Amino acid sequence: MAAAPLFIGAVLALLRKWPPKWLGIVLGFGAGALMASIAFELWEEGLNLGGPIPLVVGVAAGALCYYVADRIVERRASASQGSAGGPLAVGALLDGIPEQLVLGIGLASGEGVSVALVIAIVVSNLPESIGSAADLLDGGMKRSRVLSLWAGVAVVCAIATIAGYALADAVSPEFRAGASGFAAGALLVMLVDSMVPAAQSKAKESTGLATVLGFALAAGLSLGA
Repeated sequence: MAAAPLFIGAVLALLRKWPPKWLGIVLGFGAGALMASIAFELWEEGLNLGGPIPLVVGVAAGALCYYVADRIVERRASASQGSAGGPLAVGALLDGIPEQLVLGIGLASGEGVSVALVIAIVVSNLPESIGSAADLLDGGMKRSRVLSLWAGVAVVCAIATIAGYALADAVSPEFRAGASGFAAGALLVMLVDSMVPAAQSKAKESTGLATVLGFALAAGLSLGA
Protein backbone atom coordinates (compact mmCIF):
# COMPACT_ATOMS: atom_id res chain seq x y z
CA MET A 1 0.00 0.00 0.00
CA ALA A 2 2.88 2.39 0.72
CA ALA A 3 4.52 1.74 -2.66
CA ALA A 4 1.34 1.65 -4.79
CA PRO A 5 0.86 5.47 -5.02
CA LEU A 6 4.16 5.75 -6.90
CA PHE A 7 2.72 3.71 -9.78
CA ILE A 8 -0.82 5.08 -9.49
CA GLY A 9 0.51 8.63 -9.92
CA ALA A 10 2.21 7.66 -13.18
CA VAL A 11 -1.06 6.13 -14.42
CA LEU A 12 -2.94 9.34 -13.56
CA ALA A 13 -0.40 11.35 -15.52
CA LEU A 14 -1.07 9.14 -18.55
CA LEU A 15 -4.86 9.38 -18.34
CA ARG A 16 -5.04 13.12 -18.93
CA LYS A 17 -2.98 16.14 -19.90
CA TRP A 18 -2.31 18.17 -16.76
CA PRO A 19 -2.23 21.97 -17.29
CA PRO A 20 1.15 23.37 -16.18
CA LYS A 21 -0.37 25.43 -13.35
CA TRP A 22 -2.27 22.47 -11.91
CA LEU A 23 0.82 20.31 -12.23
CA GLY A 24 2.81 22.94 -10.33
CA ILE A 25 0.16 23.05 -7.61
CA VAL A 26 0.28 19.25 -7.30
CA LEU A 27 4.08 19.36 -7.06
CA GLY A 28 3.97 22.15 -4.48
CA PHE A 29 1.40 20.25 -2.41
CA GLY A 30 3.57 17.13 -2.57
CA ALA A 31 6.66 19.13 -1.58
CA GLY A 32 4.88 20.40 1.53
CA ALA A 33 3.77 16.88 2.41
CA LEU A 34 7.34 15.61 2.04
CA MET A 35 8.63 18.39 4.31
CA ALA A 36 6.20 17.23 6.99
CA SER A 37 7.28 13.62 6.45
CA ILE A 38 10.93 14.60 6.98
CA ALA A 39 10.20 16.62 10.11
CA PHE A 40 7.63 14.47 11.89
CA GLU A 41 8.42 10.95 10.71
CA LEU A 42 11.95 10.44 9.44
CA TRP A 43 13.86 12.93 11.62
CA GLU A 44 11.86 12.54 14.82
CA GLU A 45 11.70 8.75 14.59
CA GLY A 46 15.40 8.46 13.77
CA LEU A 47 16.34 10.68 16.69
CA ASN A 48 14.25 8.60 19.08
CA LEU A 49 15.64 5.32 17.79
CA GLY A 50 19.38 5.88 17.62
CA GLY A 51 20.23 9.39 18.71
CA PRO A 52 21.75 12.25 16.72
CA ILE A 53 25.02 10.68 15.46
CA PRO A 54 23.66 7.84 13.25
CA LEU A 55 20.84 10.12 12.15
CA VAL A 56 23.16 12.91 11.01
CA VAL A 57 25.51 10.43 9.31
CA GLY A 58 22.52 9.00 7.45
CA VAL A 59 21.33 12.46 6.41
CA ALA A 60 24.76 13.33 4.99
CA ALA A 61 25.02 9.99 3.16
CA GLY A 62 21.52 10.34 1.67
CA ALA A 63 22.18 13.90 0.52
CA LEU A 64 25.48 12.90 -1.10
CA CYS A 65 23.97 9.85 -2.83
CA TYR A 66 21.12 11.87 -4.27
CA TYR A 67 23.49 14.61 -5.42
CA VAL A 68 25.72 12.13 -7.26
CA ALA A 69 22.77 10.22 -8.75
CA ASP A 70 21.16 13.46 -9.88
CA ARG A 71 24.35 14.59 -11.62
CA ILE A 72 24.46 11.26 -13.50
CA VAL A 73 20.83 11.62 -14.55
CA GLU A 74 21.39 15.20 -15.73
CA ARG A 75 24.39 14.19 -17.85
CA ARG A 76 22.36 11.49 -19.57
CA ALA A 77 19.27 13.62 -20.04
CA SER A 78 18.84 15.75 -23.14
CA ALA A 79 18.45 19.50 -22.82
CA SER A 80 14.69 19.32 -23.42
CA GLN A 81 11.45 19.71 -21.53
CA GLY A 82 10.82 17.26 -18.74
CA SER A 83 14.33 17.24 -17.32
CA ALA A 84 12.88 17.48 -13.80
CA GLY A 85 11.12 14.13 -14.14
CA GLY A 86 14.26 12.01 -13.83
CA PRO A 87 15.53 13.62 -10.62
CA LEU A 88 12.09 13.26 -9.03
CA ALA A 89 12.13 9.53 -9.82
CA VAL A 90 15.64 9.21 -8.38
CA GLY A 91 14.49 11.03 -5.26
CA ALA A 92 11.50 8.72 -4.87
CA LEU A 93 13.77 5.68 -5.14
CA LEU A 94 16.43 6.92 -2.71
CA ASP A 95 13.72 7.96 -0.27
CA GLY A 96 11.50 4.93 -0.71
CA ILE A 97 14.08 2.19 -0.17
CA PRO A 98 15.29 3.22 3.33
CA GLU A 99 11.87 4.54 4.36
CA GLN A 100 10.12 1.26 3.56
CA LEU A 101 13.03 -0.75 4.92
CA VAL A 102 12.33 0.93 8.25
CA LEU A 103 8.61 0.27 7.77
CA GLY A 104 9.26 -3.45 7.27
CA ILE A 105 11.45 -3.58 10.37
CA GLY A 106 8.72 -1.89 12.38
CA LEU A 107 6.09 -4.36 11.19
CA ALA A 108 8.32 -7.31 12.11
CA SER A 109 8.83 -5.78 15.55
CA GLY A 110 5.10 -5.81 16.18
CA GLU A 111 4.50 -2.09 15.62
CA GLY A 112 1.17 -1.29 14.00
CA VAL A 113 0.69 0.88 10.91
CA SER A 114 -2.22 3.29 11.31
CA VAL A 115 -4.58 4.37 8.55
CA ALA A 116 -3.46 7.98 9.12
CA LEU A 117 0.16 7.05 8.40
CA VAL A 118 -0.79 5.25 5.17
CA ILE A 119 -2.77 8.31 4.05
CA ALA A 120 0.23 10.53 4.83
CA ILE A 121 2.43 8.35 2.63
CA VAL A 122 -0.11 8.56 -0.20
CA VAL A 123 -0.34 12.35 0.17
CA SER A 124 3.43 12.70 -0.26
CA ASN A 125 4.14 10.00 -2.87
CA LEU A 126 1.23 10.51 -5.25
CA PRO A 127 2.00 14.13 -6.30
CA GLU A 128 5.70 13.25 -6.66
CA SER A 129 5.00 10.50 -9.20
CA ILE A 130 2.33 12.52 -11.04
CA GLY A 131 4.74 15.42 -11.47
CA SER A 132 7.65 13.26 -12.56
CA ALA A 133 5.61 11.18 -15.01
CA ALA A 134 4.02 14.27 -16.56
CA ASP A 135 7.43 15.93 -17.01
CA LEU A 136 8.89 12.77 -18.54
CA LEU A 137 5.98 12.53 -20.99
CA ASP A 138 6.39 16.19 -21.96
CA GLY A 139 10.07 15.50 -22.53
CA GLY A 140 9.26 12.85 -25.12
CA MET A 141 9.60 9.63 -23.14
CA LYS A 142 7.29 6.86 -24.36
CA ARG A 143 4.26 6.07 -22.24
CA SER A 144 5.35 2.46 -21.82
CA ARG A 145 8.76 3.54 -20.53
CA VAL A 146 7.23 5.97 -18.03
CA LEU A 147 4.97 3.24 -16.67
CA SER A 148 7.86 0.77 -16.56
CA LEU A 149 10.05 3.28 -14.70
CA TRP A 150 7.52 3.98 -11.97
CA ALA A 151 6.43 0.36 -11.75
CA GLY A 152 10.09 -0.50 -11.15
CA VAL A 153 10.41 2.15 -8.44
CA ALA A 154 7.26 0.85 -6.71
CA VAL A 155 8.41 -2.78 -6.90
CA VAL A 156 11.87 -1.99 -5.52
CA CYS A 157 10.32 -0.04 -2.64
CA ALA A 158 7.92 -2.90 -1.89
CA ILE A 159 10.82 -5.35 -1.87
CA ALA A 160 12.61 -3.06 0.60
CA THR A 161 9.67 -3.50 3.00
CA ILE A 162 9.97 -7.29 2.72
CA ALA A 163 13.72 -7.07 3.24
CA GLY A 164 13.23 -4.92 6.33
CA TYR A 165 10.74 -7.44 7.71
CA ALA A 166 13.24 -10.27 7.15
CA LEU A 167 16.18 -8.36 8.65
CA ALA A 168 14.35 -7.03 11.71
CA ASP A 169 16.20 -9.25 14.19
CA ALA A 170 19.61 -8.49 12.69
CA VAL A 171 19.60 -4.68 12.66
CA SER A 172 20.12 -2.26 15.52
CA PRO A 173 18.15 0.89 16.40
CA GLU A 174 21.17 2.88 15.18
CA PHE A 175 20.82 1.27 11.75
CA ARG A 176 17.15 2.21 11.64
CA ALA A 177 18.04 5.77 12.64
CA GLY A 178 20.65 5.93 9.88
CA ALA A 179 18.15 4.61 7.32
CA SER A 180 15.62 7.25 8.32
CA GLY A 181 18.33 9.90 8.06
CA PHE A 182 19.37 8.63 4.61
CA ALA A 183 15.81 9.02 3.33
CA ALA A 184 15.55 12.50 4.87
CA GLY A 185 18.84 13.67 3.36
CA ALA A 186 17.96 12.43 -0.13
CA LEU A 187 14.53 14.06 0.09
CA LEU A 188 15.87 17.43 1.26
CA VAL A 189 18.28 17.75 -1.65
CA MET A 190 15.61 16.60 -4.11
CA LEU A 191 13.13 19.15 -2.76
CA VAL A 192 15.54 22.09 -3.05
CA ASP A 193 17.14 21.09 -6.37
CA SER A 194 14.19 19.67 -8.32
CA MET A 195 10.70 19.53 -6.86
CA VAL A 196 10.24 23.06 -5.50
CA PRO A 197 11.86 24.79 -8.53
CA ALA A 198 9.68 22.71 -10.88
CA ALA A 199 6.57 23.63 -8.92
CA GLN A 200 7.52 27.32 -8.83
CA SER A 201 8.15 27.46 -12.58
CA LYS A 202 4.68 26.06 -13.31
CA ALA A 203 2.38 27.37 -10.56
CA LYS A 204 4.13 30.71 -9.90
CA GLU A 205 2.45 32.55 -7.00
CA SER A 206 0.24 29.57 -6.10
CA THR A 207 3.23 27.40 -5.15
CA GLY A 208 3.66 28.71 -1.62
CA LEU A 209 0.00 28.25 -0.70
CA ALA A 210 -0.09 24.71 -2.12
CA THR A 211 3.10 23.83 -0.25
CA VAL A 212 1.75 25.06 3.09
CA LEU A 213 -1.53 23.17 2.59
CA GLY A 214 0.38 19.97 1.78
CA PHE A 215 2.56 20.44 4.85
CA ALA A 216 -0.44 21.10 7.10
CA LEU A 217 -2.37 18.04 5.94
CA ALA A 218 0.59 15.64 6.11
CA ALA A 219 1.75 17.04 9.46
CA GLY A 220 -1.71 16.60 10.93
CA LEU A 221 -1.90 13.02 9.68
CA SER A 222 1.59 12.19 10.93
CA LEU A 223 0.99 13.64 14.37
CA GLY A 224 -2.37 11.93 14.52
CA ALA A 225 -0.78 8.57 13.64
